[in-house]
Amino acid sequence: MKKVFSVLSVATLSLSLALAGCGKAEQPNQAGGNAEQGQAGGEQKKIRVGMVTDVGGVNDNSFNQSAWEGLTKLKNDTGHEVQYIQSAGDADYVPNLNQFVKDKWDLTWGIGFIMGDHLKQVAEQNPDAKLAIIDAEVQAPNVESVLFKEQEGAFLVGVVAAEMTKTGKVGFVGGMDIPVISRFEAGFIAGVKAAKPEVQVVPIYTGAFDKPDLGKSTASTLYGQGADIVFHAAGATGDGVFNEAKDRKAKGENVWVIGVDKDQSLTFGKEITLTSMMKRVDEAVYRVSKDYAEGKFEGGKIVRLGLAENGVGLPETSKDTVPAEVLKKVDEFKEKIIKGEITVPEAPEKK
Repeated sequence: MKKVFSVLSVATLSLSLALAGCGKAEQPNQAGGNAEQGQAGGEQKKIRVGMVTDVGGVNDNSFNQSAWEGLTKLKNDTGHEVQYIQSAGDADYVPNLNQFVKDKWDLTWGIGFIMGDHLKQVAEQNPDAKLAIIDAEVQAPNVESVLFKEQEGAFLVGVVAAEMTKTGKVGFVGGMDIPVISRFEAGFIAGVKAAKPEVQVVPIYTGAFDKPDLGKSTASTLYGQGADIVFHAAGATGDGVFNEAKDRKAKGENVWVIGVDKDQSLTFGKEITLTSMMKRVDEAVYRVSKDYAEGKFEGGKIVRLGLAENGVGLPETSKDTVPAEVLKKVDEFKEKIIKGEITVPEAPEKK
């Protein structure tokens, strides 16, 4: 197990969904005991919130980083103590989660679908501990689960891809073939086909969230096959997709990447980032943690956030790279999804 201590900068987001994001990791206080929560008429006790990343790590430019930004903001706004531990592999999940639980941290987060079974094990073995998880549904009275309707946001970037491709072919790079990534793929394909049925979508799964070189070679394959826009949902593996696009752009090729989870144009630049499918992980982590501090933790609850809840969507910077008429079409589809006129599939059609 390896601890990492750092401070990350945060882009401010204004959302109708009252979930927000970011902080500085501190050396854990070994003196245990759960903090008293939100007492009326008195000063709120400071709590300690820990976070365990999946193998992508805290600097994955994706959902782990977004989650940490949520906790960083929690510390900056409230003074609550926050810390993260990075996981190098599956074998680290239970020990890392247990480190926070055994040291009596008030709330422990697990980030990512693949941590679901591990967090459930820790929750069952420690019924007095309070835990929360992103992207997995854990049925336990002491766990709050946060899921996103990725397919709805992916549908919208699919519309963008269909409207802006010059070759009539676009690509999708997935990380591991798990339900959460399948939702990205299914929504993307549905959006492309809704806008322009004739556009071809080529999906490839890399099987990893922490292999930028594999992402680069996969993107090279897709661009080489004629795709000019590639949407990735692959964590740090997706960094390689941007690297390949940058190299090709330098050679004069008109290729683009659609980012994921965060506004990735802020990291990789607008010259290669067409738009991003933002997933407000930072907002969710911030709100659930703050609710806990205020005595409103809801163990056993499953929270699902989609377009109607402003939990997914496109960043404001899209207006700098996507024509207004395309964004207007995106908004039209968005309203249809929110109103229930369009139901976006959660899994790709089996071939």
